[in-house]
Amino acid sequence: MGILDRFRLDGKLALVTGSATGLGAAIAVALAEAGAAVACHGNRRPAEETSEAIRALGHKSGSFAADLSQPEGADHLYEAVLAGMGLPDVLVNNAGTIYREPAEDHDLQAWMTVIQVNLNSVFRLSQLAGRSMLERRQGKIINIASLLSFPGGIRVPAYAASKGGVAQLTKALANEWAPRNVQVNAIAPGYFRTENTTALRQDEVRNSQILARIPSARWGEPEDIAGAAVFLASPASDYVTGEVLVVDGGWMAR
Repeated sequence: MGILDRFRLDGKLALVTGSATGLGAAIAVALAEAGAAVACHGNRRPAEETSEAIRALGHKSGSFAADLSQPEGADHLYEAVLAGMGLPDVLVNNAGTIYREPAEDHDLQAWMTVIQVNLNSVFRLSQLAGRSMLERRQGKIINIASLLSFPGGIRVPAYAASKGGVAQLTKALANEWAPRNVQVNAIAPGYFRTENTTALRQDEVRNSQILARIPSARWGEPEDIAGAAVFLASPASDYVTGEVLVVDGGWMAR
């Protein structure tokens, strides 16, 4: 198999959560371009636009809706994908949410929602998909961490806690599942132009502070994460597991 062939995903089924817009949509389309069929998830409504874009490329795609802020949301999503498209070979846990408020005033229900979406649902979907991957002795799980898996951030304690947990969960699952040929890795995006960063980009002071620290001198675009996702989903990364791959334009290096 040539090196470029090792990046192909023909015959694989990928489930990408939170793929209606932003990073998730870019990842879903990229996996399809590499040959995969893709199950696209939206939290409030099916990710139909992303699925349509994938079908326009000539690949199979289905769209699914499930509320991952609810404890049973991950189970409902997995069961729907299993019934509609089959067993995922690749799971991308991209769905996430953020809540900004000083720690001393941080709303407890908002804390619980962020932890449920960003961490609990990641574990449950990994558990559900991982069981069949382990039986088949092949599979790829990609969790979307964050720069705040490393520093603590400001005014986002729940988000920082959840993304720190995602990084550690990635390593824990990798340790257990690598002997049975299931690779678990994470991508830690830097500052990307998405809905979650709208408030930061509109704040002139914070926007200038962020750009001043990024060596690439720009916000990331959703397509900038696509190559890392295809690599970690493909046979090209078969000897890579337990890694948190930072895609940040150099922010962490400064």
